[in-house]
Amino acid sequence: MSEDKKKKISFKWAFKEYIWPRKGMLGIGLILILIQSAAGLVAPYASRFLFDDIVPNRDMKGLWILLAVVAASILIRAVTSFSITRLLSVQAQLMISQMRVQVQKKLLKLPIGFFDNHKSGALVSRVMTDVEGVRNLVGTGFVQLIGGIITSIASVVLLLQISPIMTISVLIPILIFAFVMLKAFGYVRPIFRDRGKINAEVKGNLTETLGGVRVIKAFNAEDQVNSSFEKGVDRLYQNVKKSLTATAIISSSSVFLIGLASTGIMGIGGYFMMGGTMTMGEFLSFTLLLGFMIAPIVQMGNIGSQLTDAMAGLDRTQELMDMKEEDDEEVRTEFLKDVKGHIKFEDVSFSYEESKEVLHNISFEAAPGSVTALVGSSGSGKSTIAGLVATFLNPKSGKTTIDSVDMATVNLGSYRQNLAVVLQDDFLFEGTIRENILFPRPDANEKELLEAVEGAYVNEFTDRFEKGLETIIGERGVKLSGGQKQRISIARALLANPKIIILDEATSNLDTESESFIQKSLNELMKNRTTFVIAHRLSTIRQANQILVIEDGKICERGTHDELLATEGRYYELHTYQSRI
Repeated sequence: MSEDKKKKISFKWAFKEYIWPRKGMLGIGLILILIQSAAGLVAPYASRFLFDDIVPNRDMKGLWILLAVVAASILIRAVTSFSITRLLSVQAQLMISQMRVQVQKKLLKLPIGFFDNHKSGALVSRVMTDVEGVRNLVGTGFVQLIGGIITSIASVVLLLQISPIMTISVLIPILIFAFVMLKAFGYVRPIFRDRGKINAEVKGNLTETLGGVRVIKAFNAEDQVNSSFEKGVDRLYQNVKKSLTATAIISSSSVFLIGLASTGIMGIGGYFMMGGTMTMGEFLSFTLLLGFMIAPIVQMGNIGSQLTDAMAGLDRTQELMDMKEEDDEEVRTEFLKDVKGHIKFEDVSFSYEESKEVLHNISFEAAPGSVTALVGSSGSGKSTIAGLVATFLNPKSGKTTIDSVDMATVNLGSYRQNLAVVLQDDFLFEGTIRENILFPRPDANEKELLEAVEGAYVNEFTDRFEKGLETIIGERGVKLSGGQKQRISIARALLANPKIIILDEATSNLDTESESFIQKSLNELMKNRTTFVIAHRLSTIRQANQILVIEDGKICERGTHDELLATEGRYYELHTYQSRI
């Protein structure tokens, strides 16, 4: 479904979901705004008495009373203004914080395929930017909108008391303005929605650029990257330009129509005063009260724009929150206990896209504590099999089981706490070596930590570092060599103490010395654990219990190293080719 055709959330839904649950707090805010608005009406209404009664009669006592009342109203407005901001704005920021946490939690529950199809920078924008608009629903925006409407109605009642004809002459252009404003809001909502999407894409490109700066500089590709970013920024500019056009129409319409109303008031009021049917005090009071009627209406234009932006952001947020989670509680009801690590594939097929199958009827068993090696050409399907073992992917047909339990019914948390993955370019987090090793078990004691460190031979290089395990490694471990990063990843897996391990090209790009240490670390890691090894370097899998040769998504050969060499098939070809190298 395209972005434009996706269902938009209604204001009724947003009211029920976000506003009504906070009705008590928003009700207090509305009362404060009404008190503030009522206090604001005191000064313009009092001007009538000042000019028509107090000044002509030189009533000093009345003047002091009037000044006291006006000063009290100003104090009330100041106090209520502070209270509104303190109550509603702080509450809005609290809700934004809570929503960011909810969206981030939801993101981490989505399948791996979702992240494969979305840039990390775009997802950051979903978490950090899209939810900000909600402040205009539960903050001052919505309450000010309601308060402004009530204030305008109250002002109209007072204006009608002074001059019905002048009031009607003002309402006609204002109603035209309201019509223009509603049309403009209908036009800008999809623009605001697109802006969120474009903004996320631009941030995603920028994040990717910063992460790949070494590659960019190495290939002298700065101009190419800058051009791509410039196009994204221009798309964002064009979107903003559209919305500015709509808001400019609202603004200019308000200036013209309100100016037209003011001109009419001057003419009608002047005529009435010259005819003796309106006093100077009444005219001044009418003019000041008119400002209190018009100001909320103009403010409603700004607030309406903010609410439209908020609804567009909520469209995108809710779209994310409605996505199906990978760990479906209704389907994945089996919680594993005392995992042995017996993995079985039964006639498994898989495709990333419809009609493009990458695995065809794969069947094999991996006994508890055994080592299964996956070899074959690039793109043959080895990593896809590993993804199925890790439950990052689900079969399109056939079945995968763990200890005879269908993995499609297994609670993913109960399975993955028994799983560890070590990749060729494993991800390390910014922080210390200690923090990265402790990542799977932050509560592990010092003895367990040191056992993992020694088992992966991490101490071989940390003992040479001034700060040892407290050494800061930089973003993605940029300050470490490939072999050092790999050993930290293995130590992390050792500490997790899994029953099932996936090693994806764990030694392919290492020098001889590093490979020696890594191989020792891996031997320690693989002890009594069901292990799946993806390897191009066939010398690393001689001791595997079974080797599966994968070609074109099928198992073309299977057996031990010696058995496969004896058959002189595909494995023999690969081994002979590498031996010559």
